[in-house]
Amino acid sequence: MSPELQNLLAGVIALLVGLTFHEFSHALVADQLGDPGPRRMGRLTLNPIPHIDPLGALMLIVARFGWAKPVMVNPAALRNGPRGMAMVAAAGPVANMVVAVAFAVLFRVLEMSGIGSGFVQNVVVLVVAINVLLAIFNLLPIPPLDGFNAALALLPPRQSWTLRRYSQYGILVLLGLVLLTYVDSPIDPLGWIFTIASSVARALTGI
Repeated sequence: MSPELQNLLAGVIALLVGLTFHEFSHALVADQLGDPGPRRMGRLTLNPIPHIDPLGALMLIVARFGWAKPVMVNPAALRNGPRGMAMVAAAGPVANMVVAVAFAVLFRVLEMSGIGSGFVQNVVVLVVAINVLLAIFNLLPIPPLDGFNAALALLPPRQSWTLRRYSQYGILVLLGLVLLTYVDSPIDPLGWIFTIASSVARALTGI
């Protein structure tokens, strides 16, 4: 297998790990807080297939920016009211950081023991990097990201309602951020996020 194909395969595996744990964690917390919807829709699983969005996967291949199938949650079914929804929203990024730390520990163990091929270590390192990136990116307070949903749940009702009115424009903001990475501009928010995520991943793995 060529190095390019190995890198592509490693990236796909790492991305599937990150997106699957992210969406599964949303479903798990929602289920534990009383919403049976995610379980009925088959989202309470670590099988990546139910979490894949075909258009989001295509965009990842074409534009290197995509998404998984969001877990549909009924806030009215959750215990703890708005705090329950905030917990569901935070579950994805928290899960990504837990996965990143776990795989960073695994990488250090593999390095010390000399076990594992270059491909295996490449996958482990990419799992760390992608999960850190997913955690940081999803904490942005932009709809429909988790940071925005958590903020909506924790804000007073009036402010929450005001912000909710603008949620339909969130995807345009995200597309604008993506476009800024493709033009010659000193403003590159996604580039800054990638830099921060890369620094955190390097600190975890020690490389």
